[in-house]
Parts: sequence; C-alpha cells; structure tokens
Amino acid sequence: MIAFVHQYKNKIALISGLFIASGFLTGVMGMTTLKNLALLAATVIASVPIFLKAYQALAMKAFSIELLVSIAVIGAIFIQEYTESAIVTFLFLFGDFLEARTLEKTRSSLKKLVEMAPLEAEVICDGVPVTIPVEEVLKGDRVIVRSGGKVPVDGKILSGHAYLNEAAVTGEPIPSAKYADDQVFSGTIVDNGYIEIMAEKVGDDTTFAKIIELVEEAQESKSKTEKFLDKFSTIYTPAVVLLSIIVFVQTRDLHLAITFLVVACPGALIIGAPVSNVAGIGNGAKNGILVKGGEIMERFSKVDTLVLDKTGTLTMGKQEVTDVKVFGQMSTNDLLSLVAQAETISEHHLGRTIVKEAKARKINLSSDVESGEVVKGNGIRADIEGYHLVIGNRKLITRENIDIPREVSVYCFEREKEGNTVIFAAIDGKLAGVISIADQIRDDAQKALNEMRNNGIKKIVMLTGDNRYTAQLVAEQLGIDEFHAELLPEEKVEYVKKLKAEGHVVAMAGDGINDAPAIAAADIGLAMGEGGTDISMETADVVLMADKLVQLSHAYALSIATIFNMKQNTFFAVSIVFVLLAGVLLGSVHLSSGMFIHEASVLLVILNAMRLIKFNHKKEEGAVKLQKFINEKV
Repeated sequence: MIAFVHQYKNKIALISGLFIASGFLTGVMGMTTLKNLALLAATVIASVPIFLKAYQALAMKAFSIELLVSIAVIGAIFIQEYTESAIVTFLFLFGDFLEARTLEKTRSSLKKLVEMAPLEAEVICDGVPVTIPVEEVLKGDRVIVRSGGKVPVDGKILSGHAYLNEAAVTGEPIPSAKYADDQVFSGTIVDNGYIEIMAEKVGDDTTFAKIIELVEEAQESKSKTEKFLDKFSTIYTPAVVLLSIIVFVQTRDLHLAITFLVVACPGALIIGAPVSNVAGIGNGAKNGILVKGGEIMERFSKVDTLVLDKTGTLTMGKQEVTDVKVFGQMSTNDLLSLVAQAETISEHHLGRTIVKEAKARKINLSSDVESGEVVKGNGIRADIEGYHLVIGNRKLITRENIDIPREVSVYCFEREKEGNTVIFAAIDGKLAGVISIADQIRDDAQKALNEMRNNGIKKIVMLTGDNRYTAQLVAEQLGIDEFHAELLPEEKVEYVKKLKAEGHVVAMAGDGINDAPAIAAADIGLAMGEGGTDISMETADVVLMADKLVQLSHAYALSIATIFNMKQNTFFAVSIVFVLLAGVLLGSVHLSSGMFIHEASVLLVILNAMRLIKFNHKKEEGAVKLQKFINEKV
C-alpha cells in the first residue's frame, strides 16, 4: 500500500491541485458548501502520502517534517481552515516533486557515468568475432573494439592502434593515441581506429566499475556538517512541536500554533548540506577526480601545506635513459643486458625505464634471475648468469662496501647537475657502470602550483628519493618553498608526521605506489596519474585519474567551493526559519504563505548547490580565494 501510494505521489498531487482549482472556482460562484467539500477532498487526497511517511517515521521512533505537516493539517481541518489545509498539503507534494527533479540534476554526473558503461562486447571465439553481453566476458578473452565502440574491459592492446576518448575515466576530453602494449580502460571510447585487447579486468573489477562504485559511496557519505545537522534535526523537530504547544498555551490561538509548526520545518536546513556534497563530488567525477566523501571534501578545503613527490607527480614520470657509461672491460650492451634482466624483478619506475631502453636496443632479456632482492628505496641485488649484481643509488653502493672511484664521482656529479638521476651498477663487488636517467617537468606543473598558492596553500614541499642536485633543479624551476632529497619511503612518512605535529593541515600527492605510506599518513592523501590502480583507489582520499597536475588545483578549488556552498545553504536556511517565525509571531505570515516560502527556500538551496555542477576553477579563481578566507574565519 505504502509503495503504491508513493509510486503515484505526483498524480495524487495533480488530482489534489484540480480539486483546489474547482474549489476556488465554486467559491467565486458563491457555492460555499461545494468549495469546502472540494478543498477538504483535496486535503484528504494529498494528505495520504504525507501521513503514510509520518507514520513510517514514527514507527522508527523519529520525528520527520511529514509529521509536523500532518499535525498542522489535522489542526487546520479541526478549525475548518480548509483553504489552508488544502494549499499546505498540495504545496508540500508539489515541492517534493520539484525537489526530486532538481536533485536528480545534481546527480547528473553519476547518471552520465552509468550511461557510459558498455553493455556488449565483441569477443573472438574459435577465430570468429561474436557479440556477447559485457557480463559474460572472461579474463583472458580477446576483445575487438572498432571506431565508435566502447571498450568493455581493462586490458592491454595486442594489435591495432586507435585514438581513445578517455573522458569517462580521466576527465580529459582530448583523444589519446593508443598502440600495441598500451593499457586501455573500460568505459573509454574508440574515436577512430581498430584495436584488439586482452581482457585483464572484467565486470566489477574494471576501473570504470570501481569509479562508479566510489562515486556512489562518496555521494552517500556525510561531512561533519551533515552529521551535525542530522543530530540537530533529531532535537530540533520535537522541540518545534513543544514550542508550538507553548505558543498555543500562551495565546490560545490554534491557527497561530499550527502555522508556527509549519514554518519551523527544517527542510532547507536538512537538505542544504547533502545536496552541496552530492553536486561537488559529481563535478569531481565529471573531471576525473574521485573524492571519497563529504568529510574528505571538508578536510581538503582546510589544507594549508602541500607535499609532493617528484617523479610521476611534478615530472612526467616517463623517464628516458640519457647515457650508459661503462667503467671496465664490459661492452655497453652487455652491461645494459645484465642490469635490465635484474630490473625485471622490480616495479620501480627507474627499473622499468632501464628495461624499456634494453628492449628498444633489441637486447635479448631471456636469462632468468637466479635470485633477487628488492632493497626498498635503494635498489636491488640479483644473481644472473653467474654474476652477482648490486644496482641502485649511492646509499646502496656505499652500504655494500663497493668503492666509487674519483673519476666516477666526478662523472656522476656532472650528470646530476644536468638533472639526471644516476643508477650505479656493480658486478661481483666492483663498480661496472652508471646509467643516467632524465625526466621532464610536467607542462602544467608551474601553472597548477601557482593556482594552489592563489587559492590558499601557504607552503609547498617536495620530497623525493632522487639525488639532491636533480631535486634542487626541479625545486628552483617551480619555485617550491622547501625540498628534501634522497629520502626512503619511511623518511617521507616521518616528514609528513612532523608537519602535522607543527599544526599544518597536510595534503600529500604521490604516485599511489611508492608513496602509499606517506599518502596514508597525511591529512589528505592524493594519488595521481595511476589510471586507477587498485592501490591508489584504496590508499588515497582523492584519486586524480589523469596524468595532469591541473586536476590537483581543480580538486582543491572544488573542495573550497563545495564547503562554502554548504555554509551558504546552512546560513540561508537558518535565516529563512528565523524570518518566518518572526513573521508568524507578528501576524504577517500565514499557514499557506509560510508553506510556500518554506518550499521555495528548499528549492533555492538546491539550485544554489547545482551551481557546483558547472564549477570551473579557472573561471572562479578569485571567488575561490575569497571563499577560502571566509571558510577559515567561519
């Protein structure tokens, strides 16, 4: 019964409106009895869904807005104010309808994401392409995607090339060129081209499915403000009933008491904060930024210190081998072959760069690593082809008591001054060579950091495991306040904890893998440029899906704008309640006009929150700076 009534609530509101119209029409014609009957019928019809919701709330031992309206309607019928009772119930249902429609728009970003989800996949089965539902694709299947098609799985391109629109995952609208061995993600669209993919993640395990799940959970989660308002409403609503009784006892005016009851409804107050939260998180999702809930958004807006990893965050993370210097009798390719084979056991970006260089030189990497050990933050030890290799930074080489000749030190110093990272390679206890690797600063790094400063970040720090010369070069070029080089992962954690102990609200941005401990230790952990890896989604509070630092500045500006919008809505809702209550006590606000203003205030806070859907940090930089200042003062 309850479900049936709520299903047809909009039609009930329409029928009630028709009865009200006929009531006013018969009233104009002087048929008072028919007018009252029509208005009473309108009241009864519109009251059904309201009374049922009030009953549900009471059954759960909760005071709801519907309960306040129900009491007011019963009181209005008792004193034969049928016009008031009919208009109040109709306005309540009509306002509910408008709220639902506008709230649906605040969730439009999530809705669009869901609509982007692929439904079918073309899979090669026994050498023949077959179209099947996406749920039936299995890990290891060979999937075909043609021009205009949606990628149904996460996987690696086996053959073909195409331009992919990855906006659904990264928020980046410009198509990206993809070739064999490149990773592609479910939900992206082949703009032009043809690719065959090996399915690595399917169904709910895909990046796109996890994005939708995270956004849904985030929009349901609550900020501290929302939690406070929820607790406040549990006290406020019964207090309103008690106050209306006191008003009646003092004035003996039932009409005044029930009007007081209606206008004190905290509708705009209750909905103002959640709708801002939903709209802000939706904007982030649309721009490839996953914020894990309202509490994260609130905390992010208070950040004053930004800590950044260097490689993969401030720099492109796409290093290239710039030089292989051999010190000894071994040839360059032989040294590179041994080092690259040893580095196959490492997931570190520098190791992957060396492997990539060896493959580019068509060097055979078929030998197996006989035994290997990753020395976290320093390098690796490995045994290959009867050789014992130690590969890593200066700390590891020194710890292994391997001598670094003066000529090698001079060479390394010059390479590091030019912005290279040097990797030492020792074979059987003797230094055999040095591999130089260089990275480029991101094109948008300077702009993004300037925007962060303009929006309220007071201190920017760079932490890196790289050498101090390269770190200094990057810090000077970007105008970073402070940098610390040659750090181990645990030392980054200690520095983040030190900043927090000094009273800073710290955000740490890293690649989501090597920096996971520091990201977890910060007030706000940000993982960027990982294309949605599991560890970045699990560890970080905010995940930036694209390899663009400007997403970081957008996320920060968005958090400030969202919390400011939430405070605007709360202030507006409280002000309206005070104005209405004053109007009731002064006799200038009546039952139907009070309900009209109440519903209008609810719609206004929703419409104010909807502005966040189109929020653009580039266009509103000055406003965000003002909001940051106000947020800190309020």
